[in-house]
Amino acid sequence: MELLVNDMSLNGQFPDIATFKIAMEKILRMRGLAKQFGKEIYCHRNLANASVMHDLSMPEAIQSFDRNKRQAIMQWLTRYGPFWDDSRLHSPDDYLECNGEVVTDTAIGEAAFNCFRGIQRDLISLTPSSWEYSPISVDWIANDDISRRFTIINHWEERELESSLQAAPFPILSWEQLANAAKSRCTNLVFSLDSFSYLDGHPFVHGASRQILILLETLNRFKNCFDERGERTSEGHQIYQNHFTGDKAWFTDSSDTEKNEFKESLTFSHPAKDGCSLFCTWHGKIKTPQLRIHFSWPVSANEPLYVVYIGPKITKR
Repeated sequence: MELLVNDMSLNGQFPDIATFKIAMEKILRMRGLAKQFGKEIYCHRNLANASVMHDLSMPEAIQSFDRNKRQAIMQWLTRYGPFWDDSRLHSPDDYLECNGEVVTDTAIGEAAFNCFRGIQRDLISLTPSSWEYSPISVDWIANDDISRRFTIINHWEERELESSLQAAPFPILSWEQLANAAKSRCTNLVFSLDSFSYLDGHPFVHGASRQILILLETLNRFKNCFDERGERTSEGHQIYQNHFTGDKAWFTDSSDTEKNEFKESLTFSHPAKDGCSLFCTWHGKIKTPQLRIHFSWPVSANEPLYVVYIGPKITKR
């Protein structure tokens, strides 16, 4: 379970600064509570500029807070995050609707899309707001019809959040736990026996672990996007367009220079054929720290998708 601040619960509705202060202090306490259970509350980078009152933005409103709280809020919202939009899964082209209102590009839309992926991401809403209810239903609409409906758990009270955190599975705290979680969730992938061993000896980083799991789950879903003729489905085309193309693609091929310079390092023992090898230049990217996931390419209906390497960037100069 992960937690996202419901940005739609901060839309200029506060009648005065005093009420806003109470709401933000509650959110900070809920954030502290989440940390006690090894979890973070993710926000959108634009939340720092949200409207608090009809004529007052977040940076203006928190000037009345004491220095320590002001710094804690702004460092969270502008510097340290974590920010869910850094690794968002839904596309601006996905039409997501809640109560007749478009929620694409919001935490509600992101949480709903993650439900489609089988990943639980709950919401944290500010109070008072019009979002003091749970669950929240979201419709994913395609071709003017409701394709899927998702329900998302929403939290706005500390006691209820604590109960949910107590009942939630314990967070991943090691590379070994990550490997076990990935292999149990990503059944469409074939992992080599030593695919995770390259992380041994490197400090565990929760944010990197989360991103590795997101990338692997995306590959897992991509591998399943073929029809009975072996052709890529519309969902597969969308995944390819969103995450395998463009300047901010999650998955890219190595450059020709890297293929020549690092040919030996990018060649791995074949997981299923003794004495054979795979030249795996396609990779998923984690920025902090610089980690890579190397896998077989192309991805097709009839051939396994092998994940052969998860570890530090190989093509460092």
